[in-house]
Amino acid sequence: MSYYGTESPLLQIAGIGSPDARTLEIKPYDKSALAEIEKAIFGANLGLTPQNDGKVIRVSFPPLTEERRKDLVKVIKKMSEDARIAVRSVRRDANDKIKAMEKAKTISEDDFKNGEAQMQKATDASMARIDELARKKEAELLEI
Repeated sequence: MSYYGTESPLLQIAGIGSPDARTLEIKPYDKSALAEIEKAIFGANLGLTPQNDGKVIRVSFPPLTEERRKDLVKVIKKMSEDARIAVRSVRRDANDKIKAMEKAKTISEDDFKNGEAQMQKATDASMARIDELARKKEAELLEI
C-alpha cells in the first residue's frame, strides 16, 4: 500500500486491526520484528503500554480523562515544534546551497534573492499549515 505516494517496506511490516474500540492489535508478518515494534511504541512516549504475547502486540488505549487530554496536547505541541525545527532545517540547507551557487557564480544575484524569497515563502506556508493542524487537533482533543 502506498503512503503519501511512496512504497516502503517499513509500512508493510505488520497487519493492524482493532478488535474493540480501545484496543489496537499489531500482527507482524515476521515474528522477529515483535521486539522492535514494542520498543518503538514505548519509545514514542505516548503513555501506551504494548502487551506482547509472542505472536501479536496489543495496545490498550486508556479512556480520555481531562489529565490524559492535557498530556496528549503536550505531545501535539512537541510534535509540532519538532516539525517546525525540521522545516527550518530544510530552509537553512536550501539557503546554504543557494549561497554556494551564487558564490560559485552559477546563478545571478537576482536568482539568489528570488531563491531565498521562494524558500521563505514555502517555509512560511509550511509553518502556517503546522500551526493550523496543531490547533485543530488540540481543539478536537479538548472537546468533550
